[in-house]
Amino acid sequence: MSAVASFMARFGARLVANGYPIIPIQPGTKKPGCHRGGGWRDYPAWTRHAARATTDLELQLWSAWPDAGIGIVGGAVAAVDIDIAYDAELALRIEQLARERLGDTPALRIGRAPKRLLVYRAIEPFKGIKRHPLEVLCLGQQFVAYAVHPATNRPYDWPEESLADLDLASLPAITEEQARAFLDEAIALLPQALRPAELTARPSKAPRGGHVQQGTPDAVQAALDHIPNADLDYDSWVRIGLAIKGAIGEAGAELFAAWSAQSAKDVAEFTAKTWAGFRPTSIGAGTIYHLAMERGWKPDAGLALDGAAPRTAVHPAAGMLAKIGSSPAVPPPEADPFKLVIPDGLVGELTRYMVSTARRSQPILSLGASLCAIGSLMGRKYRTESNLRSNLYIVGVADSGSGKNHSREVINELFVAAGLVDHLGGNKIASGAGLLTAVHRQPAILFQIDEFGMFLAAAADRRRSPQHLTAILDNMTELYTAAGSVFLGAEYANRDGHNERRDINQPCLCVYGTTTPVNFWNALQGSNVIDGSLARFIIVPTEDDYPEENPDTGIRVPPASLVDGLRLVAAGGGRQTGNLAGRTAGPETAVDPMVVPMQAGAKDAFRELSREITRELREARGTAFTAILARIGENAQKLALIRAVGIDPVAPAVSSEDAEWAIGLVRHYALRTMTAVERHVADNETERSHKRVLEIIRSGGGDDGLGKSELTRRTQFVDKRQRDEILATLLEAGLVTMAMRSTATKPSLSYRAVEARQ
Repeated sequence: MSAVASFMARFGARLVANGYPIIPIQPGTKKPGCHRGGGWRDYPAWTRHAARATTDLELQLWSAWPDAGIGIVGGAVAAVDIDIAYDAELALRIEQLARERLGDTPALRIGRAPKRLLVYRAIEPFKGIKRHPLEVLCLGQQFVAYAVHPATNRPYDWPEESLADLDLASLPAITEEQARAFLDEAIALLPQALRPAELTARPSKAPRGGHVQQGTPDAVQAALDHIPNADLDYDSWVRIGLAIKGAIGEAGAELFAAWSAQSAKDVAEFTAKTWAGFRPTSIGAGTIYHLAMERGWKPDAGLALDGAAPRTAVHPAAGMLAKIGSSPAVPPPEADPFKLVIPDGLVGELTRYMVSTARRSQPILSLGASLCAIGSLMGRKYRTESNLRSNLYIVGVADSGSGKNHSREVINELFVAAGLVDHLGGNKIASGAGLLTAVHRQPAILFQIDEFGMFLAAAADRRRSPQHLTAILDNMTELYTAAGSVFLGAEYANRDGHNERRDINQPCLCVYGTTTPVNFWNALQGSNVIDGSLARFIIVPTEDDYPEENPDTGIRVPPASLVDGLRLVAAGGGRQTGNLAGRTAGPETAVDPMVVPMQAGAKDAFRELSREITRELREARGTAFTAILARIGENAQKLALIRAVGIDPVAPAVSSEDAEWAIGLVRHYALRTMTAVERHVADNETERSHKRVLEIIRSGGGDDGLGKSELTRRTQFVDKRQRDEILATLLEAGLVTMAMRSTATKPSLSYRAVEARQ
């Protein structure tokens, strides 16, 4: 510190001008001191500075002392000292309580995280109040504002606003009564063993009269029976989980899993991961009992409620604990071996053409577009032995400016060159009736929709969107399932020629949409997952939003081989000739598609897939993911059919290679979809905000975590109070941790997402 101006020289005058009573701090300590005879010594008379302002002469003298730190004298200034080093979540919760009860002060000081200190203004000086490990500093006390911390060897940090930039008069004002009330409430958040002796010595109260932290498994189970989980919101779900764990510890894992499974939104894997991250500090059996009593629960007279009361019998949780202790560890799942492979045949040729001509190549988006394009041309011409067709709904997810439009442009050019433009629907779907009109005009049709997330947001919002928009998604769902049969149109009261029922024999609707991640996931609601709307889509996010640019892109000339290949598929492998080649029979005309056989190896692969999916469906019973799992086999067979026809349109057969490729692709992206649903899809704005903040921390932090200032900038969709509440919930649930990280100038607070171990 001697190589530059001391803290006193740098900040002393500003603090005095802002109204703070200051004193010099000996370097390397937290003690007031004075420099005499070439050395530092104690300064016993420092308390006098509480009654008078610092003089110019003192400030000049102290600024010349080597490495002098700065302390703030209590009196006009009060400070909440949270001396908790063992539990970062608890320290933050008490900080938030102080802000709620005493005022949202901008003066936060961090010395050795997670310990922290909040600075306030005292309306009237009062003697400091100590409730270890908590304290409100005031008259007769001081705290260090600017110095090098003796334990960290780094300067004290002011992560929000520096005290030297804040007038004392601008700080929230508190009274002694407010300080005492805050400490009484804050102490209740501490684990019982860490509370001050005079509080822990008090006799425990009955659960009816106050909060009880420790409960008994039998009582908690009986209480939970009166708290049904009827699709509760995320916050309520977390609260119950924390209360169960606070009441009976790890013995409550099975109780929480069973209670959570009552909801259709429950995902067993996510429930187990979240339970493992719970770190309850201020919640327990009292919360469970209170909520149950509100709903009519009357505990039996012989039921033990207080888990802390002495018992001579065997602990009620002994069997459960023994079972948990003897259970073998669940091995972590193997890494997903998926690697994107561009197939042979027409699908691969079209995909590679898109990739080679793109300014920014996006292989998975090109593959998704190719499958939909060829699938639409195959419509009503080919089918599997189980009568599955080639109708696909695929959504490519990539950031803005990443090259999402290229695939659509290529398909438009090729369909025009091949004389197949009738198979192209418009760039937008304006209404459910408009969609049906287009499919009635051309029963084998491809819609390519940009900004699909915005379209989906309108079509899926049944509360705010008009019926003609929500009918689009309804009609897409019906057309998807009617590809192998007859779609019967709507009946109208007035059949005057314009309102005739429009039936479509074996419609083949293919949809390829592109969207940004934010627009797509924010558009979805939990109901879209549960009702199967999402399961019909294959979601393919790009691996690289901004790959290197291709400098050789320019004017494109469609290859003749591609044009001929598309025509051959549209003609059903040559079964139609002359002017009928590539044409599709009318909407009500009976058609007889070619049956594409499946080789023995392919049948074995799909049988094994069926057994695996059945097992996974049973494990996921009651969750929102069963609809996605149930569609994996169907989508995989469709992709295998399209690949087989692309390889040989004249005499196609689904091989084991076709099956394995399709199964690997669909399985991989179904898993990614379920992970994304878990992270993004919410039923209400509160849950959505929690997930958005968690995802920002998860994706933006890196190894050092996400700094508090950067987190604030990225979460402007919530106000400060909401942000603090969300962080408190995430910290208490063990989904996020916080720490101090080093920067080029000073240490700062950072947040890091916790990925629970399997």
